[in-house]
Amino acid sequence: MEVDRRDTAVVFTDPQNEVLSETETDQTEDLKRIDVPTLIIHGDDDQIVPFADAGLLQSKLVKSARLKVYQGAPHGLCTTRKDQVNEDLLAFLKER
Repeated sequence: MEVDRRDTAVVFTDPQNEVLSETETDQTEDLKRIDVPTLIIHGDDDQIVPFADAGLLQSKLVKSARLKVYQGAPHGLCTTRKDQVNEDLLAFLKER
């Protein structure tokens, strides 16, 4: 399967810089400019970057966003829920 990256947005952040980025950078205008299908994955028990302040808000700002909420999941989903993240990412990309 080939994926044209210009048609799909999948965004990962560097775990060491994520907190700084989320707390000191207003990404509102950047998020509003995203105009490709976008998957936003967030745990509803994230104590570092709370869901209401990040995932929920991002899903409202990105026009073509699909929000996937992991119930009871903490921060660091690519480590703590790696199998579920991989499955959801592959499913999302296959739809494109």
